[in-house]
Amino acid sequence: MASKKAAQASLTLSSVLDLNEASVLHGKLMELRGADLRIDASGVERIGVQCAQVLVAGARGWKADKKSFLIEKASDAFEKTMQLIGIEADHLVAKEI
Repeated sequence: MASKKAAQASLTLSSVLDLNEASVLHGKLMELRGADLRIDASGVERIGVQCAQVLVAGARGWKADKKSFLIEKASDAFEKTMQLIGIEADHLVAKEI
């Protein structure tokens, strides 16, 4: 295996992450698997449990691959909903220094 540095990928989340968007989000994540990933959640207005589960599963997959999976610029709606449904987003969301 070559020691080529893996590219960093980025993904901007849709404003509404509902049941219909869950399979789309899963597909996008699978396309980006294997690269360090930065996710922009600044425009999220609503997130459902299914999409939250897809993101958590993605974070676990990236961790297993020893790649970074960071959610940046999380909107208030994103953070509050994750907290409300009991998902600790602290380890997913990049903190500003």
